[in-house]
Amino acid sequence: MENTLSQPKLKNVLFLPILYVVWSDRTLSNQERETIKGFLNTIDWIDEEEREFVSSKLDPESPPSRVEMEDWYFTVQKGVQDGKTFESLSAMGVHLFKSQEEVEEVENLSRIQGQLEKLEKELGIIGQSAIYLFKSEHPTITTTHTTKKDFDIGALALFLNGGQDKIIERVKKIITKPSFAYTDPSDLQAYRNQVLEWCKVIANEGLGKIGYPKEVGGDGDMEAYFSVMETLSYHDLSMVIKFGVQFGLWGMSIYSLGTSKHHQKYLPKIGSLELPGCFAMTETNHGSNVKGIETTATYNHKEETFIIHTPHEKARKEYIGNAALHGRMATVFAKLVIDEKDYGVSAFVVPLRDESDKLMPGVSIEDCGRKMGLNGVDNGLISFDQVVIPKEEMLDRFSSVNEKGEFESPIASDNRRFFTMLGTLVGGRIGIPRSALSASKSGLTITIKYSDQRRQFGPEGGEEVPILNYRMHQRRLMPWLAKTYAGHFAMQFMTQRFMQRKEEEMQEIEAMAAGLKAYVTWNTTGLLQECREACGGKGYLSENRIDALKNDTDIYTTFEGDNTVLMQLVGKSRLSAYREQFENMNLFTIINYVASKTKTSITEKNPLIVRNVDEGHLLDPEFHLNAFEYRERAILDAAAKRLRRLIGEGMDPFDAFNVCQHHLVSVGSSYIERIVLEQFIVKVKEAEESSFGPILKKLCELFALYSIEENKGWYLEQGYLEGVKTKAIRKTINQLCWEIRKDAVPLVEAFGIPDSCIAAPIVSGK
Repeated sequence: MENTLSQPKLKNVLFLPILYVVWSDRTLSNQERETIKGFLNTIDWIDEEEREFVSSKLDPESPPSRVEMEDWYFTVQKGVQDGKTFESLSAMGVHLFKSQEEVEEVENLSRIQGQLEKLEKELGIIGQSAIYLFKSEHPTITTTHTTKKDFDIGALALFLNGGQDKIIERVKKIITKPSFAYTDPSDLQAYRNQVLEWCKVIANEGLGKIGYPKEVGGDGDMEAYFSVMETLSYHDLSMVIKFGVQFGLWGMSIYSLGTSKHHQKYLPKIGSLELPGCFAMTETNHGSNVKGIETTATYNHKEETFIIHTPHEKARKEYIGNAALHGRMATVFAKLVIDEKDYGVSAFVVPLRDESDKLMPGVSIEDCGRKMGLNGVDNGLISFDQVVIPKEEMLDRFSSVNEKGEFESPIASDNRRFFTMLGTLVGGRIGIPRSALSASKSGLTITIKYSDQRRQFGPEGGEEVPILNYRMHQRRLMPWLAKTYAGHFAMQFMTQRFMQRKEEEMQEIEAMAAGLKAYVTWNTTGLLQECREACGGKGYLSENRIDALKNDTDIYTTFEGDNTVLMQLVGKSRLSAYREQFENMNLFTIINYVASKTKTSITEKNPLIVRNVDEGHLLDPEFHLNAFEYRERAILDAAAKRLRRLIGEGMDPFDAFNVCQHHLVSVGSSYIERIVLEQFIVKVKEAEESSFGPILKKLCELFALYSIEENKGWYLEQGYLEGVKTKAIRKTINQLCWEIRKDAVPLVEAFGIPDSCIAAPIVSGK
């Protein structure tokens, strides 16, 4: 018979629980092997034969056999099923040793246990999580681990609504009407017309004008507007984008860039959808580079008119929503030219069609045709051939032409005027990620509910098991669930910052909105792909809606700004704030700043901290936030030093930023991730006394640790973490996924998505 660690009378049994756990994933790293070997060489309470025997079980090329692993497991399990509570694997090992028959008395057993517990920490073993492996009462993969409802789902739903309950319920009542039943998107013309009809119903309910000022018939409630857009996104996303183009981009550009005369003339008709319109900014040659657009608006002082003109084919307005069929007017961004001088980008109201939908003279529109998604939106290319409009159709809040035919602006700086003008449109970068979150919630609801119902494989002779009980399935879905909750709270915070904005905060708010738009929509793209795969072939069927969610949100990563470009802009904004911080410092404060940074680094890189694997420490929000803040500061410092060096060596600033583009994206991402975590922690504290407080805390812990794990390469490079700690983090993540699993269905039910909007047979069981 093979000599095993469970052989009686050997002190090797003390190691049995630890060795089983380190081999439980069937791999043993070099660091783990060296840690155990080093430990064996320092202890004096085993003889040479015992030492060599344990060492023989540390060969990564020759792992224990399945039979031997089973023998270890059942030996430990049998030895600990006497009701005793253990705080560590070492305590279990000592208990096993003492329970053996004819065991010799060993002196200083408490000292031995203490040394073994130190070894556990060095190996990154999470005591309680590991102990559960051997407990018979610990839920197994079988049907004993099922969905429970341990908290008030309705209370969590209200918490998620953030005080917007009434408007959310009002929108849900609309989109669950029989007239909002899904239509076949394969008939392009019929689908586009259906989307327009849905938007008319929404407008008739007064929701189109909800964000417009009261003096033009609106409610003056932009927070409600965002809630409407987010809730509509549980239904058809083409409808949502049509809604956003009409009432958001088209209407809000009139409100934000125009003055009272434009508001009175246009907003009531826009809000009722009597006047469908477009937002014509993007050009073929200049997608993200708005400053470089080539459409011109040449002023004719004698006639007091502007001539809108597209100089060549590549200067056409491209991908303009509402243009191909329905738009009658557009906010057109063009370079203002007066007496042959270019005064930069301004905005103008330009007619596209008359009331009978006939194109106006000089206007040409080409249908973009079928797209990857959002085919209910009629996108078009627009070109202008010497189109004449009256002077008063210039949106003149930030730039105008006076009675003498001279350019005027309340903002002297061309650069500042340009960015102020674009900054008024930041609302679009709030609406899109909130819509993306709704798509994420829909995908998760379909996938998690299906995974809870779908059974496959199981113990020999036993029942098949819900696939949500499989550890890998939990690992695939639970972090995305945590990220979605995190994104939800972050966007609520972003909305409030926007609603309460002050002029001096606008640069920070614009950067935050740009970064969150990128962060949330990238997450949606990744999440929906995981949902599709997690549902197997059923997820590939159109009837189960994941394909529509994937295809319709794919464009979210590039409209309202390409995500990569937006993150670079966030990075530049952070560098500007960093530079200003130092410009406002005197020598004394600079010295204090450097000293505090040095002190922080010494504290956080203390060997006791970088190797600390205590469960309490790993789940501590202070550790999480410190790690996020450290990464943000370090990346920002490194980027600033790198740019300063390159420019100092004579490199052109444009080229220097080009060299550092990847670094700038990291600057932006680390900043946004810290913001998201901060807001999640705030919400967890708010919910401490609620029934859902504990599960919200677990989600926050999972979000933080999973983000650290995603960036573990960076943390290891920086010496902020060691391998023993990253391994402990991985195991803690696995445990959190396991614990959150039973609450996963209630957590998606708290999103409150109407069944008629989910409409997936794999969830309804049809």
